[in-house]
Amino acid sequence: MNINLADKMKHFQTSIFNELSSYKREKMSEGVDMIDLSVGSPDLPPAQFVIDELTKQVQDPKQYGYTLTGTDELHQAIATFYGSQYNVPVEAKQEALMVMGSQDGLVHLPMVLTNPGDTILLPDPGYTAYHTGIALAEAEPYFMPLKEENHFLPDLDAIPREILQKSKMMILNFPGNPVPAVATKEFFEKVVTVAKKYNIAVLHDFAYSELYYDEKPISFLSIEGAKEVGVEFNSFSKSFNLAGCRIGYIVGNEAIVDGLKQLKSNLDFGVFLPIQKTAIRALENATEFTQTLRSIYKARRDLLVSGLHKAGWEVASPKASMFIWAKVPESYTSTEFTYQLMDEAGIVVVPGNAFGPAGEGYVRIGLVQPEEVLEKAVQRLKNSNLFAVKTNSSFV
Repeated sequence: MNINLADKMKHFQTSIFNELSSYKREKMSEGVDMIDLSVGSPDLPPAQFVIDELTKQVQDPKQYGYTLTGTDELHQAIATFYGSQYNVPVEAKQEALMVMGSQDGLVHLPMVLTNPGDTILLPDPGYTAYHTGIALAEAEPYFMPLKEENHFLPDLDAIPREILQKSKMMILNFPGNPVPAVATKEFFEKVVTVAKKYNIAVLHDFAYSELYYDEKPISFLSIEGAKEVGVEFNSFSKSFNLAGCRIGYIVGNEAIVDGLKQLKSNLDFGVFLPIQKTAIRALENATEFTQTLRSIYKARRDLLVSGLHKAGWEVASPKASMFIWAKVPESYTSTEFTYQLMDEAGIVVVPGNAFGPAGEGYVRIGLVQPEEVLEKAVQRLKNSNLFAVKTNSSFV
C-alpha cells in the first residue's frame, strides 16, 4: 500500500531548526563543546511557589478529569490580571479563553477567521507558527517587512489598497520574536484605524509582555477601539517559565474568542486541572516573580551586548524579549554566518531568513544561558579567527 500525504504537508518541510540541531549533534560527537543560543525556550525554572502549588494540586485524585475550554476561576484570574497589569477591562465569561499554550491558539485562529484563498497579513520576519496557521487555513500570506529604518514596525501605508481590501486578518507581535521591537501607541492606533476601514481582524501575540527592560510594553487592547477589531494572545511560558505545561490564553473581541472556543471544543478536552490552578496562582502573585525574571534577563542582555561590542560585533541592545537581533557581516548570508559561528566558535544561533525573507542578513541570538556561559561565548568570539578577520567589517 502506498501512503500519500496530504498536499498541505508540503508546507511542513524539514526546518532549519532541525538542520541546526543535527549539525550541533555532529559537532558534539566530534568532541566540540557547543553553546546553544538558538532556542526560544526559557532555561530558568518557575517560581518555587508555583512548583509547590502544582505539587499540591496533583495529589488530589479528583483533579484528573476533562476540563474542556478552561475553568471559570482561571478565566476570572486572567481578567483580573489584565485589568491590573494593562488597565484593560476583560469580561471573564465572554472575552477570555484558555488555550494549550499560546501557539495552540495562534495556529488555530486563522482557520476560525479565514477561508481558503483569503489573505492574511503577517510580519516578516515573524514567528514560524504564523506560517503554520496560515498553511492549515489554506490562506495566502502577505508579508509586512520589518525594517530597521521603520524601527522594525510594519509600514501600513506601504500595503497596496487591493491587498488590504481582500485581507481578512493581520498578525502582529510586540515585543517580537525574532525581532525584539516594541510597538508605540501611535502605531497601534493606526492598526485600529486600518482594521476598521478594511474589516480586518487583528491578532496580537503578546507572549513577551513581561520580559522588558526599559518602558513597559503596551497591550494592543489598551488602545481605544482595539477590542472591536481584535484579540491578544498571552502565555505562561515566557512570563512564568512554564513552557512545558502548555497553557496560555486569548482575550479580546467576544465574537473572535467565541469562534475559537467553538473550534477548540471540537479539538481537545482542555489542560490538566492542576496546571490551570497553578496558572491562577502565578497570575495572583506575578509582580515579584516577573521583576526578578526581568533583572536576570537584563543582566544577561547587558553582558552579552557589551561582550559582542568588544569582540567587534556592533549589535543593538533589545528593549524587550529574550533575543538579540544582530546583523551579520556583509560578506556572509545569514545561513553561512550561522554555520561559521558553529565551526569557528562552537556557538549556535538561528539565521534570520528562517523567520521570513526579510530576515536575511541577520541572526537571532537567545539570552537563554546563564551569565557564565554567555561570558564563555563572548571569549570564544574574541578568540575566533572569524572575528580576527572581520573586526573591521560593517556589523552595524
